[in-house]
Amino acid sequence: MYPAYAKWIRSYRDLPLRLNQWANVVRWELNRPQPFIRSREFLWQEGHSAFAKKSEAEEEVIFALDIYASVYEDLLAIPVVKGRKTEKEKFAGGDYTTTVEAYVPISGRAVQGATSHHLGQNFSKMFHIEFENENKEKELVYQNSWGMTTRTIGVMVMIHGDNKGLVLPPRVAPTQVVVIPLIMKHKEVTPEQVNAKAKELYEALKAEGIRVELDDRDDKNPGWKYSEAEMRGITLRVEVGPRDVLNNKCVIVRRVDSGKVFVEQDKLISETKAQLDESHKIMYNNALKQRDERMVVIEKWDDFVPALDKQCIIMAPFCGEKHCEGQIKKHSGEEASESEEGLSGAAKSLCVPFDQTLGGCGELGDKCCFAKDCKAKAKSWTLFGRSY
Repeated sequence: MYPAYAKWIRSYRDLPLRLNQWANVVRWELNRPQPFIRSREFLWQEGHSAFAKKSEAEEEVIFALDIYASVYEDLLAIPVVKGRKTEKEKFAGGDYTTTVEAYVPISGRAVQGATSHHLGQNFSKMFHIEFENENKEKELVYQNSWGMTTRTIGVMVMIHGDNKGLVLPPRVAPTQVVVIPLIMKHKEVTPEQVNAKAKELYEALKAEGIRVELDDRDDKNPGWKYSEAEMRGITLRVEVGPRDVLNNKCVIVRRVDSGKVFVEQDKLISETKAQLDESHKIMYNNALKQRDERMVVIEKWDDFVPALDKQCIIMAPFCGEKHCEGQIKKHSGEEASESEEGLSGAAKSLCVPFDQTLGGCGELGDKCCFAKDCKAKAKSWTLFGRSY
């Protein structure tokens, strides 16, 4: 792509240049693939941009990162930590890397959600991507790249799913609502009337743009239909039976917590929309609560591995040196392998959070780096953990 940039860009009038692409990537060097999270082949979105001014490029870095954070929080109901990668963990060809990091409670591991890199002029030097400025002087462009992958699907499934099956966030769920007629013997209401009412409610929801299905199969009982809807992660279930037909009511059941709402049929549309929003809030708050309960602040090495073995992610004062971070990974792996409890595996830095009060961190002051045998002054509170 960048050789083409060198041909396309001639003048400051050609800038900024932004390209976005979706591509399948194969990584043959991957030894231990895990479905969705770390697969040998995956689909990813990547953007590449070029600017005349560094300030414009750096502004876009945060703009792209905020979009990714919004995908996780506003669509997938997953809280993320926004921050900057350490020098050791940043993209090797860039000036710096920003990231959004999520936490998977079931495994106690973090996962990199998406990254936005400022490449500086490193690649424009290599590929001779130059432009003529307003003064007819040659300059190198400043570049960014930013991307996310289908890993987001795996993160969503692992964070929200339960023993019944998927729990899909309502804003991305293929089916947000399923209407299920309850067919049973009744003196005043026939099965045909119940099915007709269910069909009426289905059509009303569909007309409002709600992604809805009608499950009026006559070869499955309601319990079967409930279980299947739960396994598929459908956000809401609307039940209507003979008494509901008589009383002009129905029942809305939330997938996320099995909460029930009894509603009059003429208020079904507004209540359904409210319960979809409520489901998103519950899912987000559940994930946030689980993450925050497992986020601890430590200041010395002796507390580091025990916290990891309790499936925690850790805010710690860190000097930021590459060699020191290598030692943290080495020592945490060695000490974890000696412990019979908790997870095995080394820890690494996840990011330097933009919010330096995360987890209840106080002033950094004159604190020293927490790492084993390191006496250097800490430069920032840094988030550490075991990671996919």
